[in-house]
Amino acid sequence: MHSILVQMQKEWSEFKRDRLSLALAFLLPFFSLLLFGFGIRLELRNIPLVVRDNDNTQLSREYINRIYAANLFSPIEQESNRSLKDYIDRGVAKAAISIPKGFTRLVFRRQTSPFLVLIDGTDIANVQVVSNSLEGANLFFLGMLKKMRNPGAPEAPVKPELRLWFNPGRSETLFIVPGAFAIVLWMFPALLTAVAASREKEQKTIIRVYASNANALAYLLGKSFTYFIVSMCMAVLVIGLGMIIFSLGFAGDPTPFLVSLPIYVFVSIIFGLCLGTYASSQTVAVQATSSIGFFPALLLSGFVYPIANIPFPLSLFCVIVPARYFVFLCRDAFVKGTGWPEVWPVPLILLGMACFLLALSWLGVKDMQEKE
Repeated sequence: MHSILVQMQKEWSEFKRDRLSLALAFLLPFFSLLLFGFGIRLELRNIPLVVRDNDNTQLSREYINRIYAANLFSPIEQESNRSLKDYIDRGVAKAAISIPKGFTRLVFRRQTSPFLVLIDGTDIANVQVVSNSLEGANLFFLGMLKKMRNPGAPEAPVKPELRLWFNPGRSETLFIVPGAFAIVLWMFPALLTAVAASREKEQKTIIRVYASNANALAYLLGKSFTYFIVSMCMAVLVIGLGMIIFSLGFAGDPTPFLVSLPIYVFVSIIFGLCLGTYASSQTVAVQATSSIGFFPALLLSGFVYPIANIPFPLSLFCVIVPARYFVFLCRDAFVKGTGWPEVWPVPLILLGMACFLLALSWLGVKDMQEKE
């Protein structure tokens, strides 16, 4: 126990003197949370759309108004001598619609009235959103025409009544920010310990530890406990300010989140310590933390893309990404609120990962001597 306390005191002294570590612990996590919270938007809005109405009748104008009523598109000013294709080619518009002359006449004759829709296919997300929105506007317009022709007709026998559960306001913040907590608290504690562990090897100051009577486990625990305290302060800062800035609150019982949070932070610290133990320099440690830690957490945790959409066999790697479990737990805590019945395996899985990573780190320093 004395060896662990001595190691903790040494780490704390080095941490206070290192401005980079102070920035990694308190400034950069908060800026990253703001970047995720305000910068990521999954619901597309203000898609530039150009519409050329060659019919210019009341019905064609009503049809155009139905399209813009979705609050998805923003109109583009047109030039009479410019083709619709040119707007797409120059990137001025993401979609273009041309309503032909005689549109109204064909509609009232109950004949098919085709019109041209051009969509910029370079952005696949826009393609799907624009297609679905135009199909929805078209169905609404057809229903309006049917009611105009036969006002006394009964309503359709099947009429869905949609309710959005858990997030009725469709707030993107409520989806993004809880997941951002998991990403930020995985990236920066791991980066802190990876840099600290690799710095001793790079500067050869670890020889002093080898020359002391500390064993490998005391060295690892002393270093990890120091950064655990620092990282928990970071977690309180990030989560507290995030809840205030983005108006978040717990949706149900907060105890699963409060119990799993220190375990998750400890897993992140041990992960960084493991990488720093095997890295030969700080540069290698930072690169390894980014490549092995940050990118899988960002792409394979369900933070942005649903795990069900990740193709096999890449989806198998999601099982060993700790952030995947904490993203799920955070969204349950702040959005769903189902509590322990839904998330009880998460802290157990995280504990198992912490033990595995600690054993792997111990194998890297168990001899406690400089490698030639």
